[in-house]
Amino acid sequence: MKKLIAVTFLLVVVGIAANAQTVTNNELKSLLQKSVTYFPKVKEVEQSVQLAEQKLKLTELNKYPDVTLDASYAYIQPKIEIPFGANSFQFVPVHNVSGAVNGTYALIDFGRLKANIEKSKLELQSAHHVAAQLEISLFSQISQLYFQIVYAQKAIQIQDQILSLLNENKKVIDAQLANGSAIQLDALTIQTKIDNENNRKIDVETNLKKLLNLLKYATGVDNVTEGQLVLNTKNYTYDEAFQFAIEHNPSLAIAKDKISISKTDVAISKLNDKPFIGAKASMGYKNGYLPAINDPKFNYNAGVGISIPLFNGGKIKQLVKIQEKGLELSETNVAALLHDTEKDIQAALIDINSSQNRIKNANTQIEQAALAQKLSASKLKNGTATPLEVTNANTDYQKALLNQLQYQYQLCNAQIELLKIMGAPIVN
Repeated sequence: MKKLIAVTFLLVVVGIAANAQTVTNNELKSLLQKSVTYFPKVKEVEQSVQLAEQKLKLTELNKYPDVTLDASYAYIQPKIEIPFGANSFQFVPVHNVSGAVNGTYALIDFGRLKANIEKSKLELQSAHHVAAQLEISLFSQISQLYFQIVYAQKAIQIQDQILSLLNENKKVIDAQLANGSAIQLDALTIQTKIDNENNRKIDVETNLKKLLNLLKYATGVDNVTEGQLVLNTKNYTYDEAFQFAIEHNPSLAIAKDKISISKTDVAISKLNDKPFIGAKASMGYKNGYLPAINDPKFNYNAGVGISIPLFNGGKIKQLVKIQEKGLELSETNVAALLHDTEKDIQAALIDINSSQNRIKNANTQIEQAALAQKLSASKLKNGTATPLEVTNANTDYQKALLNQLQYQYQLCNAQIELLKIMGAPIVN
């Protein structure tokens, strides 16, 4: 029993679509909702989404011209002048001042801005998928933690039930000891069994406290009151589960996002070989105009310029090659994830089917063990059963109850794992 409990509680707690058919567990649903606002990591991912939104907005703002207000002053010595008869002629004022509004605007960028906006949109989409991935992972962890707590609570109830039976048997043995039909060893044997079961109960209670502490860390809640080891999900076929995963699994979506982003990177890099055509205009006041060089005058200018890449040592072509190789890597990653998803779905379905069959078989075992326990207790009262026979019957009954509890817990875990792989909600 002690080994069974230890193995159970050493299980690792690992870490959104709307069409999966699940039966609502109101308490679990409440815990999941609270974790979204309580768990710090969720806030971090939400901020990442907001950052991606701001980056998209910044990229879109590049469609507007850049306008600046510039002003300058320069004191120039020696004077730039030449003799002119009895006087001198000055070309540049000593106090040089200017002020102007300048503007630049990209007329034709051959799709650079459009490609960068598309990339920013894909990065925002990927940020949303990362948030969904965290939510599903967090919900899976909390759900598994929740059912571990329920398992511990049910195990304590079984321990109480077994202790109650043992204490009833002890009363019978104490009475038999008093009237001489039992010996002291019989009383010590039953008391030892009671002490052992009390120690096992303490082990479970200690682990329950630790689990509730973890629950508080993730959700702010430190108690579970309505727990049942049941998560009635739809019985998915392999094809249904795999198709759902393709459409809704965030990890697959993130991998596909990387492919799309890599494609835009390649497209943007190829545009570096294209020319760039822009317009520039300026208007303002400055001095230095002949003949009254010290008088500021209104001036303006406007023009169009073109920049054509001629030679860059092959850097652009090399960059494109690197990004195309990164694109191939992203495509290979998606194929690998799909392969792993197939395997994981199949494993989860096998675990679900196995646990369901074990639960059915456990019901018969519990019925048989319960009858044997009642029979041994009755024989003990009649003085025809030994304490060892009673202890063995109680142990078999306890093991049958715990086996059923373990299978129910394993079924819940397998169902949670399947829903996590599919990207489906655990509760509606």
